[in-house]
Amino acid sequence: MITYYLAVDIGASSGRHILGYVENGRIILEEVYRFSNGMNEKNGHLCWDHEALVENIIAGMKKCADIGKIPSYMGIDTWGVDFLLLDKDGNVIGDSVGYRDSRTEGVDKYVYEIIPESELYARTGIQKQLYNTVYQLMALKREAPEQLLMADGFLMMPDYLGYKLTGIKHQEYTIASTAQLVNIETGEWDIELIERLGYPAKLFGKLSMPGEKLGTLSEKVKAAVGYDLTVIHPASHDTGSAVLAVPTNSENAIYLSSGTWSLMGIERLEADSSPESAKRNFTNEGGFDKRYRYLKNIMGLWIIQSIKKELGGKYSFAELCDMATALGDTKYRIDVNDYRFLAPKSMMAAIREACDAPDMPLDHMLCCVYHSLADCYAETIRELCEVSGRSLDALHIIGGGSKDDYLNKLTADRLDIPVYAGPTEATAIGNILAQMLGTGVYSSIAEAREAVFNSFDVKKA
Repeated sequence: MITYYLAVDIGASSGRHILGYVENGRIILEEVYRFSNGMNEKNGHLCWDHEALVENIIAGMKKCADIGKIPSYMGIDTWGVDFLLLDKDGNVIGDSVGYRDSRTEGVDKYVYEIIPESELYARTGIQKQLYNTVYQLMALKREAPEQLLMADGFLMMPDYLGYKLTGIKHQEYTIASTAQLVNIETGEWDIELIERLGYPAKLFGKLSMPGEKLGTLSEKVKAAVGYDLTVIHPASHDTGSAVLAVPTNSENAIYLSSGTWSLMGIERLEADSSPESAKRNFTNEGGFDKRYRYLKNIMGLWIIQSIKKELGGKYSFAELCDMATALGDTKYRIDVNDYRFLAPKSMMAAIREACDAPDMPLDHMLCCVYHSLADCYAETIRELCEVSGRSLDALHIIGGGSKDDYLNKLTADRLDIPVYAGPTEATAIGNILAQMLGTGVYSSIAEAREAVFNSFDVKKA
């Protein structure tokens, strides 16, 4: 009898339900449901529709029953940093404000009045991003302090979704690490830091680890989907799941989780929160088995996605890519990590402004973005070698962006190490691997990664 594992993988623009199982030693995947996601303006802020996310998760679970493939286990992963506050009855307080909202602009100075930036990095090892939870909470404290005073629960997005399925409030380690409030030495919430910042310490409990069981479905959800299962914590930060699925056991491999965001780094057993690491703006996010994802967050294909949307769907991604390929190169370059590209009203205007080129043609703009991304990847790898002291031997591009052959080739042309692309469904695979590791299908990360290599296409760029 086949045991099915369900990965609910939700990104900034879409979510999907993917079933996984083992057959003849290979991991088999089947997508059963997909839905759209995104932020919309509400009460002056960019917000997620957390209720719609719950409804879509349940709809996808029903679909599993409709096709006669009922999962025994499931896990949920999402993007990082965003959270919801709950009152004592479990009701959401306020809105689910998203990381692209402007409410955190300028609030870093209020955080640093309490704790210097250097100490914050030394304690947490997390790179400065103005949308990190530590700054979001400060923005909330200044804008609506009554919400923090009313709160009886604090749940990061995947924790909240798990709570809505099971009725159990747990906080998972990898997603918590993105908040910039977890102590790098203990791997638990830094309560002293939290109290100094004036955030209610009662909201932050013991962290659960990937592979641990959250619980079974509530009676209400069980009745809605028509079956029961066990919810297991994956690495519930989507990058944590993706990194678990990197198809190599070499400690000298670099990964690039490529999609809306590009997350580039290495896996380490010990964190590096040194002043040099802080200067280079590397982050030490939590991973499976308390390994560290030592990486940089890079703006990624969000810029191309935004251009496509701004053009009103006139061109497909392939057509946009073909324009850049046909041009070959351009004199223009941008800093892809410039905050002006985080959530501009017009991405195209932001790029033209950054290049001081008001009449920049579309093909030059696209070529500029692709080459600028590849330049950033190459520079990040150079820094990784310098800071880690490792001689890095290969780059593995995983996730949906690994299908972008043009960007992969531009990146490979800048490097003197081999570049491999795949698997494309790395996040869902890693989600499923955590469930399988938690239930004894695989005895180690090394064994699980070997299974990924043997199960999915990995091609040289």
